[in-house]
Amino acid sequence: MVAILDYDAGNIKSVEKAFKFLGTDVVTTRDEKEIARADHVVLPGVGAFGDAMGRLNEYGLVDVIKKTVSSDIPFLGICLGQQLMFDSSEESEGVDGLGIFRGTIKKIPQVHGLKVPQIGWNDLSFPRQGRLFKNIPEHSYVYFVHSYYLDAMDKTIVTATTDYGVCVEASVEKNNVFACQFHPEKSSEVGMQILKNFLEV
Repeated sequence: MVAILDYDAGNIKSVEKAFKFLGTDVVTTRDEKEIARADHVVLPGVGAFGDAMGRLNEYGLVDVIKKTVSSDIPFLGICLGQQLMFDSSEESEGVDGLGIFRGTIKKIPQVHGLKVPQIGWNDLSFPRQGRLFKNIPEHSYVYFVHSYYLDAMDKTIVTATTDYGVCVEASVEKNNVFACQFHPEKSSEVGMQILKNFLEV
């Protein structure tokens, strides 16, 4: 069973639909006991870093997430969900992230010819082998919607990058914890394979 964390962060229905398409049971919840019973846990997210952290704190989910990560349950952050797993974001100065990984979320620089936010398809490079990308060729395309990008302190956790005027660290992995800046649930067959790979962890 997959538990999708419900903290009013948007885009939950499309994530739920994608996992159901893959034939797995899904519950959308903020109940700690339900989350603890799950085989996999997903932190989706659309919106602003500070608002999202405010809701996670309001619903008591910060400690639940940290317990889930330390319990070795496979955990996946999607889009804003990846950003929240780090220390802080330029989008919301003074707001602490979850701090599961060390690093900062930075504004995509204005580069001639590139619009911010990045909205659309971009291809992935794989600086190291990641379990989310099993059976996925390098330079496969996935769907992004974001104005901010990750600058991880430990580059060894980065499993996918893309270029958008700057090197965007598009996916990270360490032990049971995974995250991606793009939306696998909106990335067609490639995205479904990524979610399938997560379910097989």
